[in-house]
Amino acid sequence: MDWDALAIVGPTASGKTALALHSAAAGVPIEIISLDSALVYQGMDIGTAKPTLAERAAVPHHFIDIIAPTQSFSAAEFAERCRALLPEIRARGCIPVIVGGTMMYHHALLYGIDDMPEADVAVRAEIETMAMQHGWPYVHTLLSAVDQPTAARLKPTDAQRIQRAFEVYRITGKPISSFQTRNADKQPRLRMPTLSLEPLDRGILHANIAKRFSQMLNNGLLDELKILRSQYVLEASMPSMRCVGYRQAWMYLEQQIDAKQLLDMGIAATRQLAKRQMTWQRSLKEKTVFDPEDPFLLPKALAWFEQI
Repeated sequence: MDWDALAIVGPTASGKTALALHSAAAGVPIEIISLDSALVYQGMDIGTAKPTLAERAAVPHHFIDIIAPTQSFSAAEFAERCRALLPEIRARGCIPVIVGGTMMYHHALLYGIDDMPEADVAVRAEIETMAMQHGWPYVHTLLSAVDQPTAARLKPTDAQRIQRAFEVYRITGKPISSFQTRNADKQPRLRMPTLSLEPLDRGILHANIAKRFSQMLNNGLLDELKILRSQYVLEASMPSMRCVGYRQAWMYLEQQIDAKQLLDMGIAATRQLAKRQMTWQRSLKEKTVFDPEDPFLLPKALAWFEQI
């Protein structure tokens, strides 16, 4: 084997975890490393479509339920811990398969993290206060004046990315884009052949997204968030509460939106997430592409495992 790990990536609701589990059931000796920035949080099960306890008992999973919702877990931490884990899995005679859709984690693992400054609590608080007083579109306008390329690709309501971009500028005096280098200019640190699930029919994916978010609400997403808010001192600005689904559920519990808006906004946000994930996937180099709706997906995946 001349590779360090394998990966299965794809947009949300494309069946990545199910494919990995079916492959394991068919006899492929894998351990799953979660490539999902939301699955790290304890207690956030419904809104993250977290694998069940039975599924995790059937196949070893890593990086699930490792921190509280009040904590954070960066792409750099993921990359460092993942690199340490890979030889351990290989030593057990298993194949490390990195499964998920948080493509920044994928990028960090392969290429490392550019030398951007750490978060500054004081600067971040100042920006959040500004946003509370004037709104995120106002902060977006300020960002446009100092980093137009970044502002142009961000929606005026994309609080998390606007905040980080403006924070980097306030700390360094440089636009965040100056710290971000393209994959084409780098050599990967690992060899990681990737099975990329890329839907041919976006309409099917969108229908799956709508169905899954509706099921999350029916399965008790709002009650789950109420419990989390009673157990932890949470704020809407925390990374955990910015996760798709939880952000909209928080707004509903704060009576900022009604039930129909919750459903519509949750589906729309999930579709936007899927679009961003597919944009990342198009830039991947060492990948084999399959349509998640291919009726022969599992045998093709098993053949891929055999050939790698």
